[in-house]
Amino acid sequence: MTPDHGLKVVVVGLGYIGLPTAAIIARTGASVLGVDVTQSVVDTVNSGKVHIEEVDLDGLVSGVVARGALRASVQIEPADVFVIAVPTPFADDHAPNIGYVLQAATNIATVLKAGDTVILESTSPVGTTEKVRDLLAQLRPDLKVPGKTSEGADIAIAYCPERVLPGRILVELIDNDRVIGGVTPRCARKALAFYRRFVRGACVTTTARSAEMTKLTENAFRDVNIAFANELSRVADTMDVDVWEVIRLANRHPRVNILSPGPGVGGHCIAVDPWFLVHADRANTPLIRTAREVNDAKVDYVIDRAIAMVEAHAGPVACLGLAFKANIDDFRESPALAVAQALATRFGERVRIVEPYVDQLPAAFDGTGVQLIDIDTAIETCPMMIVLVDHEIFKSVPLDERVDKIVYDTRGIWPDQPRIKAPPVPLRLAS
Repeated sequence: MTPDHGLKVVVVGLGYIGLPTAAIIARTGASVLGVDVTQSVVDTVNSGKVHIEEVDLDGLVSGVVARGALRASVQIEPADVFVIAVPTPFADDHAPNIGYVLQAATNIATVLKAGDTVILESTSPVGTTEKVRDLLAQLRPDLKVPGKTSEGADIAIAYCPERVLPGRILVELIDNDRVIGGVTPRCARKALAFYRRFVRGACVTTTARSAEMTKLTENAFRDVNIAFANELSRVADTMDVDVWEVIRLANRHPRVNILSPGPGVGGHCIAVDPWFLVHADRANTPLIRTAREVNDAKVDYVIDRAIAMVEAHAGPVACLGLAFKANIDDFRESPALAVAQALATRFGERVRIVEPYVDQLPAAFDGTGVQLIDIDTAIETCPMMIVLVDHEIFKSVPLDERVDKIVYDTRGIWPDQPRIKAPPVPLRLAS
C-alpha cells in the first residue's frame, strides 16, 4: 500500500461498503471526503463514530478522522478520484433501479476536471458503467470522454465491484482479488493504479461490461447453490430426516460441496443481484429465476411452519435474530426480519425478539406489543424458540439450558437439540 498525501478521493455513499472503503483509502494517507445524502450519517462520521456494525470499523474511522484524513459532507467537492458506492435496488417487478448511480454521476459532473478518474463500485446491471460514461459526456461536453472521442480522453471511467463478506469487510477489501473493468483499456490501467494503493489481492483488468457481469455471476452462483440447499431442507422435512446430517455426510464426497440452508436469502447482494440477470435476459435465465423463487418461497415456508408451531403450543415464542446473516446489524432483505414480522402481526405480544446488535426494534414492530429481550431472558421466559440467525451468542447456549424448549432451528446451530416434526407445507414459489 502506497501512501499518497497529495491524492484527493471522494467516496459517494457512506453505507456498508462506502464507509469502510473511504476509511481504508484514508489510512493510506490520501485525503478522503465521504459524501452522503443523510445529514445524520455525515455528522456521525465527522464525530469519528460509525452508524453501522462492522468489525474494527469504529477504531479505523476514529483514527483517520482524528488525523484529518477522512471527513464527510452532503456536498460534492473536486477530487482526483471519485468512487461511487450507492445502492442499486430493484422495483416491485424486479427491474433494476440505477437512479442513485446516475444521480451520483450527475453530482460528480459538476466538479469533474481533466485528469480525474470515476469508478463505479455499486453492483449494477451490465451496461451501467457505459450509461455513466454517456451521462458524463452529455453533462460535460467540454471534456473528452473515453469511448466518445477519437483523441486521448480527458478522464478515466471504470467499474470495480466489491466482493466482501460482512463481518470481514476491512480484511477483504484489502486481501481479496479485484476485477477492474475499464470503458477502455487505458481507463482500466488508471483504475488499477488506484486500487494498487490499498489492495494486496490480485487486480485483474477487463472490460466494464465483463466486470459488471462477473459480479452478478458470483452472486447468482451462490443463490442457485443456496436454493438447492433450501429445497433439500424441505424434502428432508417431508422425509423426517435431519438435513444438516445429510449435508454433512454428502459433503464428505470429494466433489460435493452443498451450502447451508436457512430461512431464505437476504442482504443487498445475493437476494437482489440475480434479478439483474433475469431482467436483462429472461428467456435464457430459467435456472437463475427459479433459484430466486425457491429462496424467496423458503421464507413463506418458514413462516407457515413457525405459525403451526406457535398455534400448537402455549406461551411466548422467542425469535432469535433479525439480521440477514450472523454477527452484523444489517437487516436489508432479511428473511429473519420477514418471519419475525409475520409472527408479530399474527401473535402480537406472544412474540419476543432477541437481536443483540440493536438497541430497539425496527419501526415495523410498532404497535404489535412485541418486546426486545436478551438471550438469557428468552431462556428463562420462553418455552418456544425459533432460530433465524446464527449469531455467535446463540450458538453458545448449551443443551442443558434449552433441552426442554420447543425449538425450530432454521440455521442448524443446535444439532443436539431434539427435533420437532415438520407439518406439511405446500411449495409456494414467489412470483
